[in-house]
Amino acid sequence: MSEENTAARDLSDVFILLGIPGLEAAHFWISIPLCSMYLIALCGNTRASRDIAGANSTTVPKMLLLLWFKAREISFTACLTQMFFVQAVFALESAILLAMASDRYVAVCHPLRYTAVVTQAVAGRIGVASTLRSLCVGLPLLWFLKRLPYCGHHIVHHTYCEHMGIARLACADITVTTVYGSIVTFLAVGLDVIFITVSYALILRAAFRLPSKDARLKDLRTCSSHLCLMLIFYTPAFFSFLSHCFGHNVPLHIHILLANLYMLVPPTPNPIIYRVKTQLIRARVLKTFNPQRRSP
Repeated sequence: MSEENTAARDLSDVFILLGIPGLEAAHFWISIPLCSMYLIALCGNTRASRDIAGANSTTVPKMLLLLWFKAREISFTACLTQMFFVQAVFALESAILLAMASDRYVAVCHPLRYTAVVTQAVAGRIGVASTLRSLCVGLPLLWFLKRLPYCGHHIVHHTYCEHMGIARLACADITVTTVYGSIVTFLAVGLDVIFITVSYALILRAAFRLPSKDARLKDLRTCSSHLCLMLIFYTPAFFSFLSHCFGHNVPLHIHILLANLYMLVPPTPNPIIYRVKTQLIRARVLKTFNPQRRSP
């Protein structure tokens, strides 16, 4: 193989991340809040491996190198790895929020059956099912993108590799991967949102039917942390999704900034939110593993 052919092949195996087109002069200043949020999430979520070893740590270090030192090159394999973790971890976190909503539904609407329904075995099965579902979301997208021809197109207008950003570089029909991505997003995340909404509608109905104001407030307080997490998790992703689907006149840098926010915003306030409920959570865990224990 000639040196020219070798160089061409090597170039096709490398993608170039452009960062935030139009805001190149502000890359350093943009990186400061992004880095701060990442460090807060990294330090505060030391007990939540999904927030440390997931999409954030796959994308943010490379993103910061790009914004600080213009380290734009990323291998095709690393690019697909970023995309896989972005998709799979997002689906996993959405499944966890659905499981939390189901837990709150049983606790509020069927309190006498809670210990019988929410067992360690059930929690384990939910964890396995959530992990398998996240793999089923990410792996087919990985397979579709790996099989597409890119014909030397290697410029990615983004700070990290995401599904549609890579797919649009292909010099072939991407209808299948686009349709699959949309269907999977709806089935994996859209249905989660629907079920969570239904769960909380039933929770609120049950809570406001209680005769005692203190009992109503107690039930609502047990759900407050989860409600905050849902708003923080789904709101940036919702606006990012809408901007991609319907915001054809939205500038590209807005799309990219929204995508960065939905990557970094959700894990950042987790330590604060969970700290508020630390004692309550600890008491519930101790009671679950030691039913004979009495609260002080």
